[in-house]
Amino acid sequence: MKEKTMPLYAPPKRSAESSPLRLGIVGLGTVGVGVLRLLEKNAAVIAARAGCALKVVAVSSRDRHRNRGVDLSGYRWYEQPEALVDDPEVDVVIELIGGAEGAARSVVKKALQAVKPVVTANKALIAVHGVELADIAQKNSVPLMFEAAVAGGIPVIKAIREGLAADHLYWVGGILNGTCNYILSTMRKTGRDFAEILKEAQALGYAEADPSTDIDGIDTAHKLCILAALSFGMPVDFSSIYIEGIRHIGADDLHFAEKMGYRLKLLGISCLTRNGELEARVHPCLVAGGHPLGYVDGVFNAIVAKGDFIGQLTLEGPGAGAGPTATAVVADLIDVARGSTVPVWGAYHSGGSPIRSVSRDMFEGPYYIRVDVNDRPGVVADITACLRDCGVSLKSMLQEEERYETEGTFKNVPLVFITHSTLEASVMRAISLISALPQVVGQPVMIRMIGHT
Repeated sequence: MKEKTMPLYAPPKRSAESSPLRLGIVGLGTVGVGVLRLLEKNAAVIAARAGCALKVVAVSSRDRHRNRGVDLSGYRWYEQPEALVDDPEVDVVIELIGGAEGAARSVVKKALQAVKPVVTANKALIAVHGVELADIAQKNSVPLMFEAAVAGGIPVIKAIREGLAADHLYWVGGILNGTCNYILSTMRKTGRDFAEILKEAQALGYAEADPSTDIDGIDTAHKLCILAALSFGMPVDFSSIYIEGIRHIGADDLHFAEKMGYRLKLLGISCLTRNGELEARVHPCLVAGGHPLGYVDGVFNAIVAKGDFIGQLTLEGPGAGAGPTATAVVADLIDVARGSTVPVWGAYHSGGSPIRSVSRDMFEGPYYIRVDVNDRPGVVADITACLRDCGVSLKSMLQEEERYETEGTFKNVPLVFITHSTLEASVMRAISLISALPQVVGQPVMIRMIGHT
């Protein structure tokens, strides 16, 4: 008897000409204009990959008359972004306003409640209100996509949520802010100070007029919150993430880092502890030579993920800009057009409270401690006694007294101490004791380390 064969599955055929996916864009800044240009320039390849044409039919922005370098005459214009959501001709809402509150939040919430898919590049919104929005999306079985919210053109969301869906991830982090990476890289190469390089970054358009969100680590924390939620399958309480920026980093620290074979980077790090708890933190970090994050310079981003079966995976590329970010937005639109559905946090669950990070006291690892002192006899012994009394084991010490001028009869010199792996609570107690020593000038600097051997 002839064996019966089953027909192969074939997705439903759609005509790119007859049934386009109709888009409404809220926010026409750098990324919004980039999306318009990309959709126009690559229309044919996008339609072939999406299975239908992607057509912008409506837009909304604050200033209708500003010259954006693109022709907007063919689109319906809405002064109020919420009104665009009500347009029956809009199938998908693209939110590119930015910010965790205000119009961005109300537009996304309203669209999801109206069962309209949402594509956004808004990391602050997803980090702060992702639990609420994901709940609405899940109840209405409507896509909420945010590939462009983390690392610009690097497809890290898809890599973690889809490509690594079968693995158990236990560590994810990296360089998530190009502004800070540019500042630290340039300080290292030129020897100039933080304030001077920040002004240069602002002049080049790498930093905003108010750079605090970048240089104080908040932007990195937003992105880390999203990565951690995807990696560990549950939303993360943003308020529990430890955040420390780069304002206090000095040229001395970059000099000593280079001398020891390290690079100084602002990192976002999340991992599961030995007890299965979440550790999520943003801070400057000394990265050892040979580590994949150590030599990522300029405005580039890089993410490292570690899993039981994949081992270690590194993704690197442009983390911002109109082109890379627009590419990520349109990639999400193609997924929507294909009918792709994935859980917002990468795993199906019945809700519950977001997971919180352990306190910084529980962080564990090696530390760099720089102490500026009057070079009097016995000062090293006093400092090492403070470390000993707090249970901090010392691995090495570095001193370069010839770099400093004489003040009175004694020199002000920096002493650098590298510890073995220890709890941060112990290091902070030691620093408190060290800062009270009469020979110590100013506040000691503590920087965490990775890739330490």
